[in-house]
Amino acid sequence: MNIHEYQAKKILKDYGAPVSNGVVLYDKNEIDEKIKVLKSSQFVVKAQIHAGGRGKAGGVILTNSLENLKQESENMFGKVLITNQTGPDGKEVKRVYIEEASDISKEFYLSCLVDRETSKIAFISSTEGGMDIEKVSSESPEKIITTKVDLEDEILEEDVKKILSPFNLDHTQEKDGKKIINALYKILIEKDATLIEINPLIINKNNKLICLDAKMNFDDNAIFRRPEILELRDFNEEEEMEIEASKHDLAYIKLNGSIGCMVNGAGLAMATMDIIKLYGKEPANFLDVGGGASKEKVAAAFKLILSDKNVKGILINIFGGIMRCDVLAQGVVDAAKEINLSVPLVVRLAGTNFKEGKEILDKSNLKILSATDLNDAAKKIVEALK
Repeated sequence: MNIHEYQAKKILKDYGAPVSNGVVLYDKNEIDEKIKVLKSSQFVVKAQIHAGGRGKAGGVILTNSLENLKQESENMFGKVLITNQTGPDGKEVKRVYIEEASDISKEFYLSCLVDRETSKIAFISSTEGGMDIEKVSSESPEKIITTKVDLEDEILEEDVKKILSPFNLDHTQEKDGKKIINALYKILIEKDATLIEINPLIINKNNKLICLDAKMNFDDNAIFRRPEILELRDFNEEEEMEIEASKHDLAYIKLNGSIGCMVNGAGLAMATMDIIKLYGKEPANFLDVGGGASKEKVAAAFKLILSDKNVKGILINIFGGIMRCDVLAQGVVDAAKEINLSVPLVVRLAGTNFKEGKEILDKSNLKILSATDLNDAAKKIVEALK
């Protein structure tokens, strides 16, 4: 789960990390009242969307007067920002964050995340703040320092020094740096975050370290024990179909293709999407119904796929282990009859009760193309669309 910048900064501040003063607006009419608490003569107006690259898309504006601040804030509401992370449709700005501007002396990059390969916490630090870290990694990998630390009650002093080493801080700045690293470390553990990114971390003209931007992601599987994080969820930033999928405990991600996919198992789902692309088409979604789905859950998944107007055909690829093929088949038949299926459907079943499942599909009177394996299934659905 993602949260907004202003929410991430509130968490950082609660854990003792230095952030700029700012206020969030949910409506244009709040501007006059809320900006009273800001003391600066310069301000930054920031669009709050769940996507990077806001500045390049016109979502970050520096203002030099209260009059200009009000105008830019009003203009930001309703603006559609298109970045590399939003897709071609972009995202509409429905929340605006106004922050006191900072005079920047230096910019750094700092993040921490769960390193699944080593089961450790990885801190990434770089002098190339304000830039895409992926670009720095590919063009100047020597400018990135990765420090992997064990999960303990406190982060070791020697690890803190290694994380801060690229920044060449003075004694006072090192103290602030240690506060920031300890804050990130505790948030990651205590809030079940999977990624915390400060880009940029700056030194201002007063030689103070400040977290100028903040991004946080949280583990969806742990949200049940973090109600205070779940309260930060902004449904306006999520795909409507992904919200519906979460109600049925379905792992669903909307994509831009024309072939809807229903698969059990994330690895098999990725392979299914890959082979669709191999035959010249694009998947419309990632959808993993899980290992022990009921026919009701399968029916909900099938309806979800068909609610996407871009879907021109459906590929069901099930390898039954815990998942029973007959249960899936019955769910598909029930849903297809309810919504009057009108697009090509290719089904590949293998494993537990696949013969019973195939019989259910054969007797359904639905126009279903049966496939012998994954390659055959992908080829048939692509040909059906042509």
